[in-house]
Amino acid sequence: MKYLKEYRNGENIKLIAAEIQKVTTRPWTLMEICGGQTHAIAKYNLQQLLPEEIQLVHGPGCPVCVTPQEIIDRAIAIAAVPNVIFCSFGDMLRVPGSDRDLLEVKAAGGDIRIVYSPLQALNMAEQNPTKQVVFFAVGFETTATANALTLSLAKQKQIDNFYALISQFLVTPAIQSICAREDCRIQGFLAAGHVCAITGYRQYRSLVKKHQIPIVITGFEPLDILEGVLRCVRQLENGRCEVENQYQRAVTKTGNTVAQDLIKEVFKVATQQWRGIGEIPASGLVLSDDYSGFNAEQTFNLPALSISENRGCISGDIMLGLKKPGDCPHFAKTCQPQQPLGAPMVSTEGACAAYYRYQNQVESNESAVSNSTNR
Repeated sequence: MKYLKEYRNGENIKLIAAEIQKVTTRPWTLMEICGGQTHAIAKYNLQQLLPEEIQLVHGPGCPVCVTPQEIIDRAIAIAAVPNVIFCSFGDMLRVPGSDRDLLEVKAAGGDIRIVYSPLQALNMAEQNPTKQVVFFAVGFETTATANALTLSLAKQKQIDNFYALISQFLVTPAIQSICAREDCRIQGFLAAGHVCAITGYRQYRSLVKKHQIPIVITGFEPLDILEGVLRCVRQLENGRCEVENQYQRAVTKTGNTVAQDLIKEVFKVATQQWRGIGEIPASGLVLSDDYSGFNAEQTFNLPALSISENRGCISGDIMLGLKKPGDCPHFAKTCQPQQPLGAPMVSTEGACAAYYRYQNQVESNESAVSNSTNR
């Protein structure tokens, strides 16, 4: 497959890894923003190909992980309402709320349906005019585009039984927030290629200038990520701080302006709460005034909720690049995908889930080889 096999070529991977080894003379800590990149790093064990001076840490780019517990509790409350069809991507069903998760609501009789597109939820609303259909609109700029298109169609068709529970995030303010922290130890960023396919990358220039930190827009295959690391390390070693676009096959400087205009029509920028991290100004999207009639929170008039996050989960420290999943005393013990303490163990884009699935497997294989050798 074009743009897939060639970016997993073992010989080329070895060449890039050798070049990274050659140019590295000092310790550097780099953060990949996207959970999809974290998944690839764990799956292909890319950290092991890097010199020990380079550490990859994992950013807040998993939408399931950063959706605040209050929104999860609101989703659970709405899904339990009679006559409601609650539509969601599958990985949201296991995210812990204060008392239970959406899967438990479904088991108790709630009409919760897994969808793969917001358009499926809109079709359900058209096909079930006597039901209230709610779509759980979660994600970053990538899903904001599809969600905005769906809401625009709902308005055009005057579908009055369709609503959205919004949990939309913006990447750039999150990077800004991380850079501004006193405990920030990140020296370079690998930005999410699919987000930049929508937004472009002009917005990163002010960040690079203000914080004197390189940002490389990077894809999701092993070669993409290693080349992103190489470009970032070269900048750091040479004392440069620039925005570079490794993912040129999908990303342009200006991005998708049609998608940007659609997002601006349907949404407006607002302060957003990030699970485990806290409040970040201008880091989220809420429905614009012209689309407020689709707001599920207003429609169902939910009461104020008192939220207490699980203190045993260190998801915030992981998503800020301060710790890794293995630093958590609960990892792979009392916190597992079947019984997660926090969202990063649920989503396939979550760092904890990626480490649990792939790093445990690597360690098990190494242990088996060691035992076999000892015999």
